[in-house]
Amino acid sequence: MAERLLEVERLTCGHGEAVVLSDVSFALDAGRSLALLGRNGTGKTTLIDTLVGAARRHAGRIVLAGREIHALPSHERAGAGVGWVPQERNIFKSLTVEENLSAVARPGPWSAQRVFELFPRLAERRGNLGTQLSGGEQQMLAFGRALVLNPRLLLLDEPLEGLAPLIVAELLAAIGRVAREQGLSSIVVEQHPQMVLQVTDEAIVLDRGGIALRASSASLLADPTPLDQWLGVAARG
Repeated sequence: MAERLLEVERLTCGHGEAVVLSDVSFALDAGRSLALLGRNGTGKTTLIDTLVGAARRHAGRIVLAGREIHALPSHERAGAGVGWVPQERNIFKSLTVEENLSAVARPGPWSAQRVFELFPRLAERRGNLGTQLSGGEQQMLAFGRALVLNPRLLLLDEPLEGLAPLIVAELLAAIGRVAREQGLSSIVVEQHPQMVLQVTDEAIVLDRGGIALRASSASLLADPTPLDQWLGVAARG
């Protein structure tokens, strides 16, 4: 039986007094990956931000590997095993690629060298400052920085947004490799389901403040009809 890694129980969250999601419950087993889908404004980023402690939890529980983390500040959630790649990337632009990785590394299987093997582009630019990287390379570095924290759970908030098709393909391959070959549990927010469903095990669609649909990624790839109701043309984009 698979180990239960993340449990979200009756979570109500938002920003300040504004509630965005209400009574959301789901679980994720160790080694599994989850696509988080929904139209703009349905609360995908709010959910991710609440998991990492960057948005307000009004009610509910967040349990990681048997430990309640919902009352912990963000840095303690990172220490408990939550890795985060935000939309803003948040790399140190005044440091080199190698310094970005070494500055945050924690003991574990993921090292700077393994990140360089995953992203050869970064290996070639290890001496470059963050300001000297393209948007796609900065995204790879943000991904690598999360990996060298050696998290139990990796959260990726729209990692493919605004990137060239070649870079998108490289990042998708890396997300799939980390999740499936390395067994690192992950939650990936993405606007284009047909891409992220290829590299995840399950999917959740958010709508109207809660979970509208949960299904296996394989079943939604085979028949995207259930997505049409919630995502419209995006479901087949």
